[in-house]
Amino acid sequence: MSDFLPVLLGSDANVYGMARSFYQQYGVRSVAICKGALVATSNTNLVKIAVLEPDLENDETFVKTLTDYAKAHADKPLVLVSCADGYTVLMGRHRDALKPYYHFACPELQTVLDLDMKENFYRACEAHGLSYPKTATCNAQNYKNIELPFAFPVIIKASNSPAYWNCTFPHKKKVFLANNREEFDAITAAIYGSSYQDELILQEYIPGDDNCMRVLNAYCGLDHKVKLMALGRPLLEEQTPEGIGNYAAILSDPEYNDAALLEKLKNFLEDMQWEGFANMDIKYDARTGEYKMFEMNPRQGRSSYFVTAAGYNLSKWLVEDVLEHKELGLTIADTKSLWMIAPYGVIKKYLKDPDLLARADKLKKEGKCAHQLFCKEDWNLKRWLWYIRSQLNYYRKTARYYGNKGLRD
Repeated sequence: MSDFLPVLLGSDANVYGMARSFYQQYGVRSVAICKGALVATSNTNLVKIAVLEPDLENDETFVKTLTDYAKAHADKPLVLVSCADGYTVLMGRHRDALKPYYHFACPELQTVLDLDMKENFYRACEAHGLSYPKTATCNAQNYKNIELPFAFPVIIKASNSPAYWNCTFPHKKKVFLANNREEFDAITAAIYGSSYQDELILQEYIPGDDNCMRVLNAYCGLDHKVKLMALGRPLLEEQTPEGIGNYAAILSDPEYNDAALLEKLKNFLEDMQWEGFANMDIKYDARTGEYKMFEMNPRQGRSSYFVTAAGYNLSKWLVEDVLEHKELGLTIADTKSLWMIAPYGVIKKYLKDPDLLARADKLKKEGKCAHQLFCKEDWNLKRWLWYIRSQLNYYRKTARYYGNKGLRD
């Protein structure tokens, strides 16, 4: 089926990856509805920004914008995809209003909130036998006097990702690492001096390089059964303040498909009645031999194109479920490939594990690699020049910020 229109919420690299997936699988170009235009979706033939609405996160505006667009484009089926946490929350809240106009997979609002808010996610993990780092929380009232139940260093991150995304303060980072109480006090004071007033998640630091991480992208059908699971091994994370926790390169290899872990995650998603895409960040703790759950995002990950690059096109599972209503069993990705958003030169310089580097080298030489933002079918001079500049800029940014998770530039 190709006579449909993908409608993507957002305008970042996630949107570009999904648009690329739709184009490669079905030959269709997508449209985006967003609150601001980002460079990842500029000068591209794969996705067009159809509506730019700065107030899109307002409930009334969100529903009106999407229903107005659907009424004006009622000539073909519309497949709606969230590419950011906040949009998934809005879709969950307004499922009934959107269902007459769009085909989509999105959990009930309470299910989204149960797993998107990190403290709720950890409670669910505990109930399902999934390990996670020792965790505490603080709030705007008690952060100055809180006694931590574990030793430094301590990871500090927001519980409410959409609210944190919208706040500003000097030296803001997606995730902080405090090595002592003095740094902890300075970081928490800076955060609570901003508009962000929700809880902060405080966690023990799990030792290990970026390649100790694992990332899962999964698709759960309208029947709440898991249809697709792809587990990747990150080689390197991005280093910029806003990019910490995002992946710069991911290796797909069936050798890393831990069957026991995948079974636990499958049962977790199905028990929670999840619907649509899910993205989980996990870290292997060599001290205990356990995988520790970090967080779950209620949509496909920013780096989720690694799944399509490995031969499992994300759009295929969505369309076959919500539009074609096919009976789908469980597929576990088991091919070898390399996905990157950073230049390979950055990966080679900062990846410390020689075995992983050799594997990446081999895949690159064999042509089994893909870049998130470069697509030969989408070549044009303006995009090519931007792509080259952005890739060169990775070297500068990585050198400047590498290892910096403190309250400084």
